Amino acid sequence: MPQTELHAQLLGIIKPYVPEPALLEQVNENSDFLRDLKINSAHMIDVVLDVEEAFDIRIEDEDAEKLKTVGDALRLISSLRGK
Repeated sequence: MPQTELHAQLLGIIKPYVPEPALLEQVNENSDFLRDLKINSAHMIDVVLDVEEAFDIRIEDEDAEKLKTVGDALRLISSLRGK
């Protein structure tokens, strides 16, 4: 899957959890889920579950705890899909 397609799919997953839609307009790989996108920590669990389902992958707890930015998520998804 091309990186732009992966990015678009990830944005579709996180969109329902971002409380202010305008925040999605400036998303980049450095966007922090909690600080920049204002996704609360409880919803991050939902994001992880949705990512697992959408990409048919299993994210270990220790990896989920390291998901701070959009780029972190993209790299993790890419690496797990490559296995």
